[in-house]
Amino acid sequence: MMIIGADYHPGFQQIAYVDTETGELQERRLEHPEEAEKFYRELATQGKKVRVGMEASGHARWFERLLAELNFELWIGDAAEIRTKRVRKPKTDRQDAQLILKLMLEDRFPRIWVPSWENRDLRQLLWHRHRMVQARTRIMNQLQAVALNEGLRAKKRLWREAGREQLAALRLAPWARRRRQELLELLDQLNPIIGELTKAVEEEAEKCPEAQRLMTHPGVGPLTALAFVLVIGMAERFGCGKQIASYLGLPEEDSSGERRRLGHISKQGNSLLRFLLVEAAQVTVRSNQEWRSKFFHLAMRRGRKIAKVAHGP
Repeated sequence: MMIIGADYHPGFQQIAYVDTETGELQERRLEHPEEAEKFYRELATQGKKVRVGMEASGHARWFERLLAELNFELWIGDAAEIRTKRVRKPKTDRQDAQLILKLMLEDRFPRIWVPSWENRDLRQLLWHRHRMVQARTRIMNQLQAVALNEGLRAKKRLWREAGREQLAALRLAPWARRRRQELLELLDQLNPIIGELTKAVEEEAEKCPEAQRLMTHPGVGPLTALAFVLVIGMAERFGCGKQIASYLGLPEEDSSGERRRLGHISKQGNSLLRFLLVEAAQVTVRSNQEWRSKFFHLAMRRGRKIAKVAHGP
């Protein structure tokens, strides 16, 4: 078997590899994508059984697809844990590749769960819808500002038929009039797109028993439920709910004795799911009297933002 430790970068990868049959150790730098693809395809034509290890990294989808096409085994490692196993302070690409290879040979490589291609593609659906909704919100905010500047304060009524007529009837200067017209056209283009994406999310949630079960919780709809299932994946890899909260970057507990303290949100984990969980908490607060009382009690002491996040997990 050929075991390869790869220090992956967007433009190249530094590799250290060993043939377990001969014990021969070699190092190479492979430019992306032509040189790297040629190297791995040559190994496939030689009938080699290959295992590649690399740190979790972005911008590597093409490389993962290539290895899957060649039926090569890919191990993705926790970058933070790999960093803690580094003994020397000097850090180079060669040393990183050698360290990954060493950890793989010694069976100490901190391998992490990697979602399937189907899982990743469904995440693209969620992200695409989320970005489209964000774009629509920005357009709506701009149109609200146009209306307010002309004395029209309609809030949500602005998007009803009568409100749209009032907005369209406002007498504006030429460039302001053009801005209003083009923003309205963009809004009309985005609405059916978001509707189609929302329907697709609902259909995928219906196919998923785990998502259906999550939707029995107050405030959890198809979008939040499906996002939770896709991001968490194999729930068995977590020991408890606190580990899931930490994985998502939600507040961690730092308690001692009788003192119980929850920390701040971190930037680790999936930002979309964090956003959806906080949104679900706000819906729950509006619809569930018990949680509403707890929310306002905490909001009076710590503020509304902290209260929303505290109810999100």
